[in-house]
Amino acid sequence: MGVGLPFNPYRAILCLFIALILVFGFFTHVSDVPLYGKLTVVQFTPTSYDWANHSFQHPIPRENMTYPPRGDPHELPSIQHQFFRPPEEGEQKDALNDKRSDVRRAFRRSWYAYEQYAWGHDELRPLSLTGHDNLGGWGASMIDALDTLWLMDMESEFHEAVRYVVKIDWNQTVGDSFDVFETTARHLGGLLSAYELSEEKGLLHKAIELGDLLYAAFDNEEHIPSRKMTFEDHKQGKGRPDTKSSASELGSMSLEFTRLSQLTDDPKYYDVVNRIAQSFDRTQNSTLLPGLWPTQINARDDFRPDGDTFNFADDSSSLYNNIVKEYVFLQGQEPMYKKMYQDAVDTIIGHLLFRPILLGEADLLMLGQAEVVSSSIKHFHAQLDHASCSAGGMIALGGKVFGHDEHVVYGDKLARACAYAYSVFPHAIMPDSSLLQACPDLKPCEYRPNSGARPAGFRVREGKYTLRPEAIESVFILYRITGNEDYRALAWDMWESIKRTTKTDEAFAAVEDVTKEQTKHVDEMGSYWMGETLKYFYLMFSDEDLLNLDRWVFSTGGHAMRKTGSS
Repeated sequence: MGVGLPFNPYRAILCLFIALILVFGFFTHVSDVPLYGKLTVVQFTPTSYDWANHSFQHPIPRENMTYPPRGDPHELPSIQHQFFRPPEEGEQKDALNDKRSDVRRAFRRSWYAYEQYAWGHDELRPLSLTGHDNLGGWGASMIDALDTLWLMDMESEFHEAVRYVVKIDWNQTVGDSFDVFETTARHLGGLLSAYELSEEKGLLHKAIELGDLLYAAFDNEEHIPSRKMTFEDHKQGKGRPDTKSSASELGSMSLEFTRLSQLTDDPKYYDVVNRIAQSFDRTQNSTLLPGLWPTQINARDDFRPDGDTFNFADDSSSLYNNIVKEYVFLQGQEPMYKKMYQDAVDTIIGHLLFRPILLGEADLLMLGQAEVVSSSIKHFHAQLDHASCSAGGMIALGGKVFGHDEHVVYGDKLARACAYAYSVFPHAIMPDSSLLQACPDLKPCEYRPNSGARPAGFRVREGKYTLRPEAIESVFILYRITGNEDYRALAWDMWESIKRTTKTDEAFAAVEDVTKEQTKHVDEMGSYWMGETLKYFYLMFSDEDLLNLDRWVFSTGGHAMRKTGSS
C-alpha cells in the first residue's frame, strides 16, 4: 500500500469543488465570462470572431468610461395600481382563463408555423410558408419570442430554441451588414429578457458576445454607430455615423446596454449610450422646437439636430419612450433623464397634442406632427400614426413617476383614442396612418361632416396593418396603472378583430388595407408579432403581478428588464 497524504475532509471538499468548476466550464465552453444563472447542459458555442478582444481604432480609455449609477435606488412613486381583490371565482375566472388561452393558442399557431417553415430564419412568410432573412439571418423571430415562450409556460419549446440560439455565430450574417438598432431591440433585448426570466446562462453569454459586436459599431471618432454595420468597415474602424440618423434609433439602445453593463460589471456598454444621451441633453433646447428633437439628426457633424419635422411616429417615438423608461429603470439615479423627459413631455403637450373632431361625444386626444420652418412659422398636421399609440402608455407612466395626475388623464385619453380608431374601421383594426381635423384647443368642438372622410373624421393615408403592438402596449400599461377593468374589454375587442382579420391557413399575416371590406393579406409576419403584440395581449388577461410594473420595465422591443435594485 503506497504512502500518500492523510485524508482531510476539507481538502476533499475543496477538490470536489474544483472538479465541479472544471466540469461546469467544459460544458459551457466559456472560461473568460463570469458564470451567471443556472447550471444547464446547453452547450455554448463561441462566435468565430472574438469581438471582445478586437483591436479598436478609436478606443475609449477605461478610466474615461462612465459606470451605471451604483448608489442606493431612489424611492420612486408606485407605478402599478394596487389590485386588492378576491380571487376570481366561477364564470369570471373561467372567462379570463379562456381569453388568455385564446391568445396563447394564437401564439402557439404562430410559433409552430415558424418552427415548421422558417426555423432559424428571421421571419416567417405566412402565405408562401417560407423563411425570410431581413435582420441578419440570426433567427430574429426566435430570439424575439424567447421571453414570450417562457411567460406562456412553453418550456420544451423554449429550451429547444435556446439550444439553437446558443450556437448562433454573430460573425456569420446574411449579407454584409445588419441593422444596429433592430439588432439591439430584438436580439440583445430578447436575450437579456429571456435570461432575466429563466436564468439560462448560455443566453447571457450570447448576449455578451452580441453586445461586444454592437459595441464595435461605436468605434469611430464620434462614438456613435451608423444604422447599418458592415463587418469589414468596422473591423478596420471605418464606420461613421449617418448625417441623417433617425432620432429613435440613436436614442433607443439605453436599456439593453445599461442592463448588460450591470450584469457584466463592464462599463463600456453603458458608457457609449450615456455619451449619446448627453448629446441629446446638450441639444434639446437648441432645436427649431425647443424641448423636442427633429425626426432626423446629423450625428456625424457634432450631433446637429437641424431637421424641421417633429412628431411621435416611427422616427421619434422610441426616443421619448426610452428616456422615461431609462429613468425608471435606474430608479431615479440619473437626473439627466428626468430633465429631458419633463422638457420633452411639456413640449409634446403644448405643440403636438390635439383633440380630434369626431362624430359623437368621444373625449379623446391624439398626437400630430409639427413642421417648423422658423421660430415664427409652424405647420401642424392633425394625424394619427400607429407608432404614436405608444404615447398613451408613456405619458401615463411619466405622470405616475413624476406625480402629474393630469398626465395620467392625458395618457388615458390617448390610449382610448387608438382603441377608438380600431373600432370604427370595417375590420375594427386601425390603419397605419390617418389625417384628421383638430379642434382649436383641447376642449370639445362640433363635428363638421367631410364627404371625403371615411369613417367619420378620418382620411386614411396608409391603410396597411402590419401586426403592430403600440396600441395594445398602451392599453396594457394604462390597465396596470389605473386598474380600470374596461381596458380589458377594449383589449378583448381589439384582439378578436385582429385574430379574425389576420388569421391565415397556418399562421397570421399583415393586411394590405384595413379600410377595404375584402381582406387581402400580405406575406409578412414581423418578429414583433410574437415578441410584443401577442405578449401584451397575453399579459392583459394574466395575473397582474406577472411582470409587475413596479419591478420591471419594458424595452423598445417589448422585452422586460428587471429594475435596478429589484428582486
